[in-house]
Amino acid sequence: MTRSALSRDEVLDAAAALVREHGPDALTMRRLAAELGTAVTSIYWHVGNRESLLDALVNRTIADLGTISPRGATPAERIVSVARALRRSLRARPHLVAMVHERGLTERMFLPARRALVHEAHAAGLRGADAARAVHAVQFQVVGHVLVERNRERAPARSPVEEEPWQAGGVEDDTLARALAAPIDSEQLFEDSVRALVAGLLAGAAGHPGEAPTVRGGDGARDAGEGPVGRGPYSQ
Repeated sequence: MTRSALSRDEVLDAAAALVREHGPDALTMRRLAAELGTAVTSIYWHVGNRESLLDALVNRTIADLGTISPRGATPAERIVSVARALRRSLRARPHLVAMVHERGLTERMFLPARRALVHEAHAAGLRGADAARAVHAVQFQVVGHVLVERNRERAPARSPVEEEPWQAGGVEDDTLARALAAPIDSEQLFEDSVRALVAGLLAGAAGHPGEAPTVRGGDGARDAGEGPVGRGPYSQ
């Protein structure tokens, strides 16, 4: 039984969910119609053909990443909050972000976050090339971390009979060896690394000599609620 009413937003929501869950190849007009319990003709009526649908998903993804806004009492805290929110947004929609990248719209997607970072770099006293270096460094840190996380998640599981390298000896610091062999908390690692990066970038900036953000652990260090078909570097 087909639905009597359907909105464009509902179609886009269902299409985005299919891409997020199964990748872009899973997005067909017939499958989307089945998910929504409607006729294929109804999908065409609301979003046009498949290419038009993909364009709409790309534009929506760009708009979603444009909602990132800084939070915090100091420029350092606000820069960290932008980096944190950007990472979460990229992590939440890797296939959709890849679609944006494949259409050559990556710079447009990152523009709102970059503008926010520029504003906070200026507020911290950075100007010119120093401000540009800070903006690029933070953006590269976020994207690089997301790519490493994705690669680790998609890597084949290690054989249970394979010996843990850090248990094979050669490390005199037993505590270090155990820590290196333990599972990695990627979110905390990101938090620590981006805070250290921002502290270094802002150290000695006009009006902020040696300012360093306080490193905090756990969920309290993270802003709640922060928060593209194809394959690209963001889907690796």
